[in-house]
Amino acid sequence: MADDCLFCAIASGAIPADVVLDDDDVIAFRDIAPQAPVHLLIIPKHHHRNICAVVAADHALAGRLMRTATDLAIELGVSESGFRIVVNTGPDGGQSVDHAHLHLLGQRQLRWPPG
Repeated sequence: MADDCLFCAIASGAIPADVVLDDDDVIAFRDIAPQAPVHLLIIPKHHHRNICAVVAADHALAGRLMRTATDLAIELGVSESGFRIVVNTGPDGGQSVDHAHLHLLGQRQLRWPPG
C-alpha cells in the first residue's frame, strides 16, 4: 500500500466507497463522478502504479482485472447492450490516480472517438 494513494486507502477500507465486489486481490466500486449510468472502477488491492506495472509483476492479476470487469458487466446487465472497458495509463493517457485501474462503463450509448 502506498501511503498517499487514494485507491490504496479505498482498498484498505480507510476511505469509504460504494463497493460492488471485494475479494482477496481485487476490489470494484462505483466512480464518484460517473460518466455513464454504470461506471465502476476495478483495481488491484496491492499497489501498482499503472497497468504496465501490473502486467510486469503479475500476468494472472492483469487477466483477473479484465475477467472481473467482464463478469461485472454481465452481472449488471450491460453485456448484451454493450459496455466499454477503459484503462488510462500515464499523464498523456489520462490517468489521474497513480494506481492501476480499469473503468467499466455502460448503460448508455458510448461515442467514438473518446476524449
